[in-house]
Amino acid sequence: MKTIKDVNLENKKVLIRCDFNVPMKEGKIVDDTRITAALPTIQYALDNNAKVILFSHLGRVKEEADLTKNNLAPVAKRLEELLNKAVTFVDETRGKKLETAIANMNNKDIILVQNTRYEDLDGKKESKNDPELGAYWASLGDIFVNDAFGTIHRAHASNVGIASNIESCIGFLIEKELAALKELDNPAHPFVVVLGGAKVADKIGVIENLVKKADKILIGGGMAFTFLKAEGYEIGNSLLDEENIEFCKKIVEEYPEKIVLPVDAAVTTEYSENEEYKVKDINNLEYNEMGLDIGPNTEKLFENYLKEANIAVWNGPLGVYEFEKYKQGTNHILQFVVDNNIKIILGGGDIVAAASTAGYKDKVYHASTGGGATLEYLEGKTLPGLEAIK
Repeated sequence: MKTIKDVNLENKKVLIRCDFNVPMKEGKIVDDTRITAALPTIQYALDNNAKVILFSHLGRVKEEADLTKNNLAPVAKRLEELLNKAVTFVDETRGKKLETAIANMNNKDIILVQNTRYEDLDGKKESKNDPELGAYWASLGDIFVNDAFGTIHRAHASNVGIASNIESCIGFLIEKELAALKELDNPAHPFVVVLGGAKVADKIGVIENLVKKADKILIGGGMAFTFLKAEGYEIGNSLLDEENIEFCKKIVEEYPEKIVLPVDAAVTTEYSENEEYKVKDINNLEYNEMGLDIGPNTEKLFENYLKEANIAVWNGPLGVYEFEKYKQGTNHILQFVVDNNIKIILGGGDIVAAASTAGYKDKVYHASTGGGATLEYLEGKTLPGLEAIK
């Protein structure tokens, strides 16, 4: 696939779709990881004498009140600090002000356009890939660079819409993500998958796609209890995805040697931080108890399979990560893979956030910046943002 290095940027107006969808609190950026991830592509365009025009969404815009909350102005300010360079912020998504600002650009200038989802107030033009909007944004530049990995699974006006109209390529962030994830297309064996998170429903596509390739799938998190229920265990008040019990039963029957379930759990009688918990064998849960984390014997079991892995991928925490006392299983396994230099890809979303909080994100082989995009890649789905560039 064509990358930013394959195009001539000299004196060109280069539209770059970034993912600046950063967590905000009271108008301040809480975590600038996604901004720093975009810097190599932006800097490369500047070094090659381009006029750089940046697009991004921030949050969802459903009503007028969302405009203030999801304004990209703080991102422009943070970009200035990180690049040590002036960034012109244009507080609109189309019109005379934006067109004039672009017309007056010199090489190495940067403009950040207001949140592309401001266009969603009027008939979801951005999110529904309005062809007129995509063509308009494309008309503002000469070359389009998609570097927003987190949105390549969506067909929006600011990615597919623009790419359909002008010369397009991918940036360094998407290139890096794809290089890592492609290793899972034909993985070196043993290939181990770790799946956590709450519901089986969210992971059906991933399980169906990866169970054919994986040597082992280690299942933790809330979703493990639906598998355990399907196997006939008493799970008490643990989370149950009732609609998918039959799916779990079928997978375990078809691949009994591949599916590895918890053998013990941290259990309590109340879904809270305050109640004390006990570690119990998975055979011994009472009707009023719920499992909120994997237990130490399950950690050892998972570690035994992971230490043999040639490559591994992990999606979703193994316990209720919002509660401090139920982070232990996830954090122990994270520490184990780091200490043992296990080649592991953290598959976006909650597990990357967990690794970041615990200080492991930059120590693993690859931590993907995409949540839904990574999940859909692991499901083997087509990614519209990439297809438009192909």
